[in-house]
Amino acid sequence: MNRISKQLSIVALFALLALGGWFAFGRERPVPDVAVTRLDGQPLRMADLKGKVVLVNFWATTCTTCVKEMPRMVDTWRKYAPRGYEMVAVAMQYDNPDWVKDYTRRTGLPVTVAIDRNGDAAKAFGDVRLTPTSYLIDRKGRIVVQYLGEPGWDALHARIERLLTDPA
Repeated sequence: MNRISKQLSIVALFALLALGGWFAFGRERPVPDVAVTRLDGQPLRMADLKGKVVLVNFWATTCTTCVKEMPRMVDTWRKYAPRGYEMVAVAMQYDNPDWVKDYTRRTGLPVTVAIDRNGDAAKAFGDVRLTPTSYLIDRKGRIVVQYLGEPGWDALHARIERLLTDPA
């Protein structure tokens, strides 16, 4: 195989991978009907959030990126909450519940904080293992986009803006 044929084969392979990725991850999918436990001990089912634009953020108190991004997450929530935006900060199963409660109290976290006590939510959302991992959900209860790591804030705000102005 000559050099040009190899380069074309590589380009074709990457194009197929990108297309396959779009089909696997680019389409909206329904939010899994799973429950987490709010800090007050009450269950919160993801299905109960239908009708709102929601960011579900899987995080941990031991994750430096999670702690670094949380003030910007809160700023985003404050900006859009009056228009129907909600955020659920889901602490991972391995996170110490006392640390989650302490962090929430110390920082005055105004968003809904929950704990994925048995890991069912992380599994249902696609076997989340890395934190932070966030999912932006539209009013119809569909996952619109997944963010691994800290999101691009301008792009996140633009998506939230579009989802909030889109009639449900």
